[in-house]
This record gives sequence, structure tokens and C-alpha cells, in this order.
Amino acid sequence: MNDKKLTKIKYIFEIVLIIILSFMYCLNQPIISSKVLYIPEGSINKIIAQLSNENYNVGKVDSIILRLLGLPQSGWINIGTTKSTRADFLYKLTTAKAALQNITLIPGETTYIFLNELSHNLQLDRKILQSEYESQSNIQEGVFVPNTYKLPVGITEKELIRILLSKSLSQMKDLSVKIFGTYNEKKWFQYVAIASVIQKESANVKEMPLVSSVIFNRIKRGMKLQMDGTLNYGKYSHIKVTPKRIKEDKTIFNTYVHKGVPSVPVCNVSFEAIRAAIFPAKTNYLYFMKSEKGNHDFSCNYSTHLYNIRRATK
Repeated sequence: MNDKKLTKIKYIFEIVLIIILSFMYCLNQPIISSKVLYIPEGSINKIIAQLSNENYNVGKVDSIILRLLGLPQSGWINIGTTKSTRADFLYKLTTAKAALQNITLIPGETTYIFLNELSHNLQLDRKILQSEYESQSNIQEGVFVPNTYKLPVGITEKELIRILLSKSLSQMKDLSVKIFGTYNEKKWFQYVAIASVIQKESANVKEMPLVSSVIFNRIKRGMKLQMDGTLNYGKYSHIKVTPKRIKEDKTIFNTYVHKGVPSVPVCNVSFEAIRAAIFPAKTNYLYFMKSEKGNHDFSCNYSTHLYNIRRATK
């Protein structure tokens, strides 16, 4: 009888030992990850499911372990390394936090300048940022939605561009559906191109529908737009447009040379500018000139426009 009990106890001990050793082996297995991760709000099962969908080697066992460690913190977390043991990885899911950096994209700024700022403020490689943008987006300019973004220090160039494009395009689609009931990328970015000219030329939001009306009125009459703002594209975003520049620039952005709106947006735009492009004011305006107050004087005929120019340059 005692022998049977001892055999049973030995058998149970061996099973427990095997389980413990298997558990320890599992916890010491390596997990490859990004240094910075985004953890969604929700249950442990939801978090593990998302990590699994993103090709992290986690599963049901990890859900059980996390229940012992505690609920992972939602938001950005900094793992600190790309290779951890499973134990360290799961522990950091519940304790680590990422330092966040506010990066603001103002309406009217170009992607070229924005990528420069991202590179400088987040200490990222500018060339890789450009390469990732070009590989992940088929839209040359105007795809980012101006906003203040809270971005984690330590994020990779690839992940950063993916997040910014995803957030921006999602908002673009939502606005399009709200206005048109559907989203057509080609048609939408034709409006963004118009909006980018409006954004560069308007002194304030109130003026945007008026500037939009000038653009459409000039196009309708077969007139060139002849707007300096279109030459503030890319790296020239903050460069003063001179007569020499107007004469020498041979790109599609030179509206003194080419008719119509440039086929590529000049910059990233606000939703107010997009709405103005879709819903221009009904006017007969063909000209506008910056006034002493900083806004613009709009006019229907050239003689009045010349008067506004003389008055502004006195």
C-alpha cells in the first residue's frame, strides 16, 4: 500500500516538475519585437490577439501568464530592446511606458518640411523616413492631416509613417463619406490639390471660400492662376517667391506658366480648406491683393486690382 502511494506521489511530482520545467523553458524563449509598441485598450485576450496578428510569437499561454502579472497598460510602451525573453517581454507589457513627443503639423506645411521635423525631434533617419513615405504612400503630397501628434520616442521610421498615414487617411475617408456619401481617392485628392492652393493663399479660414471662388472663376475664363503660393512647394515652403524664381521654375507648380491647379497638392491642408475647395463662395471675383490689415482685398476687375496693389505698396 505504501509502495503504491509512493509511486503515485512520485508520478505526480514528475508531472509537476515537467510542467515547471516546460513553463521555465517557455518563459526563457526569445521574442523579437519593436522597441516601441502600441497596446490597445481592452481585455488581455484582445491584446494578445492583436500582438499575434502583428506577428509576435504570443498565444493562449501568454494570456494566462499575463493574468498572473497584471493587465497590460494601454498606449505606447517602450520595451527598450528588440530581443527579450518571454518573461521580460510580458513583464514589460504591464510596467513599461514610452516617452511621448508632441509634433505639430500646421496647415499649409509641406511633407518635405514635416519629415525634416520628425527626423530632428524624434532622432530618426531622414532618408529612411523619405523612403518609407514613398513606399507606403502612392500620394506625393497632401496626405497628412495637420494636427498635433503624440509620438513615442524610439519608434521606427517605418512604423511612424504607417501610423501617420493610417490616421490621416482614415480621417480623410470619414470626411469624404460625410460630404459625398463615399470615398474616391482620385477625386478626393483633386479637391486636396485645390485646397492646397487655397491654404497657401488665404490669410484666414473666413477667406478660404472667397479664394476658392477666384480659383474657379479664373479657370472658367481660361486664365492662369498666377498665385505665388503654389511655388512654396516641398523644400521651398518658406522661401520668398521672387520674379527670378517665377521665371526659372519649370515645375508643374508654377501657375504663372501652366494653366489650372497643379495636379499634385502643394502642401498638407486643413479640413476647412478642403471644404472651401468643394464649396466655393459664389462670387465674380478674379483678383485679390493683401491689404495693410493682413487679409485680402478681393476685386472683380483688373483696374480695381491695380488700385489695391498701389494702395498696398504705398
